[in-house]
Amino acid sequence: MREYCDSTIISIANYILENKCTVRQCAQAFGISKSAVHSYLNTKLKYIDIDLYEDVRGVLEYNLSVRHLRGGESTRQLYRQKSKDARLGVN
Repeated sequence: MREYCDSTIISIANYILENKCTVRQCAQAFGISKSAVHSYLNTKLKYIDIDLYEDVRGVLEYNLSVRHLRGGESTRQLYRQKSKDARLGVN
């Protein structure tokens, strides 16, 4: 059972490294919660493969540093769409 868990954690870590995705995107791809992804990557991965852990931490820290930019862009697109709908008379 432990080998299965370890291989799953390594698969998740490799997926994040290959796709440079966020925790939410990874969780959606694997069909698990983002809390589980965080738990696997932050607590368990460092005991399985420390080098892989450090590489994944780099991606996660980058995602954390640009989080406010992604949120701002999403809000910008939302209001741009609302403005466009208002001009077209769509409710």
